[in-house]
Amino acid sequence: MTLKGTLAYLSKAVFFGLFMAGVFLLLNHLTQPDTKLGKFLNFSQESRSDLSFASAVRRAAPAVVNIYSLSIDRQRPLNSGSLQGLGSGVLMSKEGYILTNYHVIKKADEIVVALQDGRKFTSEVVGSDPETDLAVIKIEGDNLPVVPLSLNSPAQVGDVVLAIGNPYNLGQTITQGIISATGRNGLSSGYQDFLQTDAAINAGNSGGALINTRGSLIGINTAAFQIGGEGGGHGINFAIPIKLAHSIMGKLIKDGRVIRGALGISGEPVVPVMAQILNLPDLRGVLVTGVDRNGPAAKAGLQPRDVIIQFNNEDVPSVEMLMDRIAETKPGTEINLTIIRKGETLQLPVTIGEKPINYN
Repeated sequence: MTLKGTLAYLSKAVFFGLFMAGVFLLLNHLTQPDTKLGKFLNFSQESRSDLSFASAVRRAAPAVVNIYSLSIDRQRPLNSGSLQGLGSGVLMSKEGYILTNYHVIKKADEIVVALQDGRKFTSEVVGSDPETDLAVIKIEGDNLPVVPLSLNSPAQVGDVVLAIGNPYNLGQTITQGIISATGRNGLSSGYQDFLQTDAAINAGNSGGALINTRGSLIGINTAAFQIGGEGGGHGINFAIPIKLAHSIMGKLIKDGRVIRGALGISGEPVVPVMAQILNLPDLRGVLVTGVDRNGPAAKAGLQPRDVIIQFNNEDVPSVEMLMDRIAETKPGTEINLTIIRKGETLQLPVTIGEKPINYN
């Protein structure tokens, strides 16, 4: 090899070495933790290897309280008391309003609330609603933690959720699962629209928080309707959606109770056989199966086997929709029912009554 060729070869090797050193130094600089690329790569690595809901728990957990329901035995000379039930609640405002389940506090003569920071308060019952198994109690205190809300982001099937409560009085506990189903009803009075989850909800979790992975409250846990009794439903647990719970809370704070309309009827969906017997054009509407003789419907002339197809000119596709519209109507309001009776369409004005509250 000539001298010229040797020099050219060496120059190429030196140039390539310098080029690779420059690339290495540049990549090393770009991937430092304080650079954008470094932060991205570090975040991606952590996301894959260290999935955690700690930040969500830190946001919500301080606002989830333990509730001790003290029942006093007035028949004994010393007027001694004992804890009748243990449950949880969620601090909803700086004013000290707490959402919980009605069944947690219904038999209590005195209610003690314990915060996660160690403070304890006696509370007063603001109002309760057995129909939705919700109650609002209130404490007086300073610097009270408040749970973040998620009113406009409804839970979807498959969402990861965390249940926070005080199961079996062990202390605050977090369980994790997913939303298994939404819109579950028929489990109690029919006013609920339950979220179903496989996150463990045991005795003492009642009234606690169901949160999403951002730490926002999406439901109030309830163990009252578990399938299989106190031992749980083998992954079938329920929570009251926060949008419904928040609405009920507002009514309880305002009136101390939920004022619902009543019509005094029972009904069921129209099935093909009944549609044929009653000479109905289709399967829409609600078949009236019973009429309270002293109720508003009876006074207006509604009869069994009438089919209600419209409520104030709004089509009635289901029993649930009709009962919701009745309940949401202010007592004393006159509404118009469109019914089919013996194949004939009729208009029937009815004055809505008030549904009595059963606190048993």
